[in-house]
Amino acid sequence: MSASPSPRLYLASASPRRRELLAQIGLAFVPLPQVVDESTRPGEAAADYVQRVALEKAESGWHDQRRQLDLPVLAADTSVVVDERVLGKPSSLDETHAMLTLLSGRTHEVMTAVAVVHGNRNMVRLTSTSVSFRDITEAETVAYWRSGEPQDKAGAYGIQGLAALFVAGIRGSYSNVVGLPLFETALLLEQFGISSLALLEGAPHER
Repeated sequence: MSASPSPRLYLASASPRRRELLAQIGLAFVPLPQVVDESTRPGEAAADYVQRVALEKAESGWHDQRRQLDLPVLAADTSVVVDERVLGKPSSLDETHAMLTLLSGRTHEVMTAVAVVHGNRNMVRLTSTSVSFRDITEAETVAYWRSGEPQDKAGAYGIQGLAALFVAGIRGSYSNVVGLPLFETALLLEQFGISSLALLEGAPHER
């Protein structure tokens, strides 16, 4: 039995989707979830908001007393944005209905900021993807809420689940909409000595 790969970084997130995406590209990590204030500030632009929150999560992870290894800390924040309004996670059917009604039949942006902190160095990269929804009926929003899927999702939907039925098209990174833009994350990690090429070299070959 081969040994598990050594971790290359800390992931300052409790998101199962981000963990799955990192595992998808073979990147070993140590989970280090962080809780920060995710409230928007008056007059704060959506792009500024997601970058600020991602960096605060990464910095919080770097100063976390549980951190034992001298590894970079990666964090991310994903927001669904429509008309410069940041949509959070719904806590009720009414909130889910309001959000999906706002998104119904139109195009919105999904922004993810990825931040990496290692010592005195920090970098943030912002990715935006356009997502177009078909018209969504009230009955569909009720059924979707009852599925249990919207409760922990920004904008009240998860593209990787049942909400794929609402999506007429996307322009940009799909993994960004799920919660972590893999191409952009790999480029960012290369700035901290974590090479995506090395990950490819270690991958099993199948034909």
